[in-house]
Amino acid sequence: MPRQARGEYLNPNEVQVIHAVQRCVRRAFLCGEDRVSGKSYEHRRRWIRDRMEFLASAFGIDCLTYTVLSNHLHVVLRSRPDVVATWSDDEVARRWLRLYPGRRLEDDSTHNVTDAELEVITGNAERLAEVRRRLSDVSWWMRCTAENIARRANRDDECSGRFWEGRFKAQLLLDEASLLACAAYVDLNPVRAALAKTPEESEYTGAKDRIDDLQQRRGEITATKSASRDKRQRATHAWERSRRRRKSGWMSPVEINEASDPVGPDSSDCGRRASLKGFLSMSLSQYLKLLDWTGRQLRAKKRGKVPPDLAPILERLGVDSQGWCDLVKQFGKLFKRAAGSAESLSSEATRRGQSYMQAPGAGLLSAAAA
Repeated sequence: MPRQARGEYLNPNEVQVIHAVQRCVRRAFLCGEDRVSGKSYEHRRRWIRDRMEFLASAFGIDCLTYTVLSNHLHVVLRSRPDVVATWSDDEVARRWLRLYPGRRLEDDSTHNVTDAELEVITGNAERLAEVRRRLSDVSWWMRCTAENIARRANRDDECSGRFWEGRFKAQLLLDEASLLACAAYVDLNPVRAALAKTPEESEYTGAKDRIDDLQQRRGEITATKSASRDKRQRATHAWERSRRRRKSGWMSPVEINEASDPVGPDSSDCGRRASLKGFLSMSLSQYLKLLDWTGRQLRAKKRGKVPPDLAPILERLGVDSQGWCDLVKQFGKLFKRAAGSAESLSSEATRRGQSYMQAPGAGLLSAAAA
């Protein structure tokens, strides 16, 4: 059976979580140091992170986590058409013109948007609807990332031609269990590749950015130690949604709370991200603890017992705690076009009009307890 067209299962009009991978052509260097020529490409990591931070402030898409490696990058994105639907016509036009300004100044900066430029979009109902749809389209996010970096890299290398291998690889994450495993897989990529020993040493990852912000907050945490544990957890929950996350404030918070995470014009208090909504039913500290423990198991190449306080979380999500490390280590091989439990994959196959979806790792995920 031929591979299904991406546009048939990625729908910018629905809230979807997607693991995207973009790889360089001929395994050329995206970042890192070429041992043959001795040339360093490390500065390009900053390019990519800064570009994604900019896109997070323009698109109606939540960035959940990311990793930039030597010849490819991983990013986990959640489309938010529900947020884009709350934006005014002028807001939609202004955001689009930030991405694609009609003209640039001599220093390559953009000019202030004029009423006439806004009218070109807002005055055309068909054009406006298309732009609104694109602002929650993961394919357009990846296009805006790849095109910008390719142009800069070619100028840097004084060459022309393809920089990326092709269109990005997209993997649909169907449930929270697969999202947790994928997020850990992405954040631990440098540890798996022996580029870092621990998550806090893994530069240019979502986990590293969050850890750096937490370390800056140590004084605040110390000041609240006399308070109850519940009060400290509420303070951390609020801090994740505040303006004080300097490095990671453009990414989605970790802990989800449907009751207190608003959707609408006030869903982002800092303008750096599409919304305040988290993506896991566990706290940031629990996620980082699970990440740290998993990274140590992968480095030691042993399978220890999941810590007692973390095992119930995995069980609640329907994750096989015994096979957790294998799931994270081999996530990219265990799941292809979609990731989830056998039940989630069966439903997705039906939605796509297929009889089944190949996923050797489905056995490590089961339907979470109600």
